[in-house]
Amino acid sequence: MLKSELLEIIANGENSGVEFKRDDLRPEQLAKEIVALLNFQGGKLLLGVEDDGSITGIQRPGLEIWVMDTVFGRYVHPMALPYYEEVALDDGLRVAVLTLTQGTAKPYVVRNNNREEIFVRVGSTSRLATREQQARLFESGGMLHAEILPVSGTDLDDLDKARLGDYLVNIAGDQEEPKTSEDWEQRLIGLGFMVERPGEPAICTIAGLILFGRSPRRSLRYAGVRWMSFAGDTKEYRAQDDTILDGPLVALWDGKPGAGRSIVDDGLLERLVDRMGPFISTEDTELDGGLRRESTYRYPSDAIREALLNALVHRDWTRSIEIEVVNYADRLEVISPGALQNSMTVEKMLAGQRSPRNPIIVEIMRDYGYVDSRGMGVRRKIVPLTRDYAGKDAEFDLTDDYLRVVIPARND
Repeated sequence: MLKSELLEIIANGENSGVEFKRDDLRPEQLAKEIVALLNFQGGKLLLGVEDDGSITGIQRPGLEIWVMDTVFGRYVHPMALPYYEEVALDDGLRVAVLTLTQGTAKPYVVRNNNREEIFVRVGSTSRLATREQQARLFESGGMLHAEILPVSGTDLDDLDKARLGDYLVNIAGDQEEPKTSEDWEQRLIGLGFMVERPGEPAICTIAGLILFGRSPRRSLRYAGVRWMSFAGDTKEYRAQDDTILDGPLVALWDGKPGAGRSIVDDGLLERLVDRMGPFISTEDTELDGGLRRESTYRYPSDAIREALLNALVHRDWTRSIEIEVVNYADRLEVISPGALQNSMTVEKMLAGQRSPRNPIIVEIMRDYGYVDSRGMGVRRKIVPLTRDYAGKDAEFDLTDDYLRVVIPARND
């Protein structure tokens, strides 16, 4: 790092990715700052700089060995290594710069006094992670799949046995449906749709309830989809439509595979698309040969379906808010709770990389043909179809709290 670059960083002050410290702190104190940056998006830790930005320089002899062997070697877990460098200034002072990339083995912890503590960055400070923040870190590190967490107060009666029976016999290949409640529970526990409790009836998982629940929102209030439509390009005007839709992801099908199966009761995706229809399409003024009025859609239908489906199957279940779908005069926005998991980025997603957050939900939806077996719907559908249909590119806005997909409307 050049001296000028260092001075510019110091002049800009501390932020979510930059921390100043003296080098006379205890090893667990430095480990706290390191762990918080690793659990965030990485950053730079400057040793020899006061909180107010004044430069006091390195004072500890053998600082690099102390940082690498003591702090990283004994206090930071799992193993992570920074890029260490020292920058000399004109007055003879030196500042150590630790550059940390975003950790890929979250959550990182500080091990001290037989305890493990998880820290996160909140603005320019490092704080103990809350229960919800810990769950997100475990999930992003692949150590937890929130979809298999139990949903309090649920039991077998909260699941639709007609849908489950169709899945077991016609998709999973079972010879027949389970006969007793105990048989049902054991089969569904094996699939990850329920979890057992010693001495008590089994309880539904998030995946089981979302896929096959009679009314998922009854027990999981942030299930379902918030749908809104506005005549203008903001939410300032009165909504044309505003509702929360509930229901299982899986539709109820009739018939055997390969023998003309048809939907007899819609799933959540079908209910949402039907509700959106009048607000994202217009009818032609003239009748066609069959004396019907053709509808013209403002967005490519396959791109819409893909964006909705991605939100439904990949959302972050550690976030206690609904998926939001909003139609405006010039665009459709699909907002899915939670950032992309672990090291996934918008660029990687557009390139076709796959990293399902909810593998059980994804696989069941793939069994029914909702999800493309290649898992490249963003690259193959949303991007090219939107560009061809609207003459504009779809937008992908990613934050720590949500992924927003914006599909521009066609202007005829």
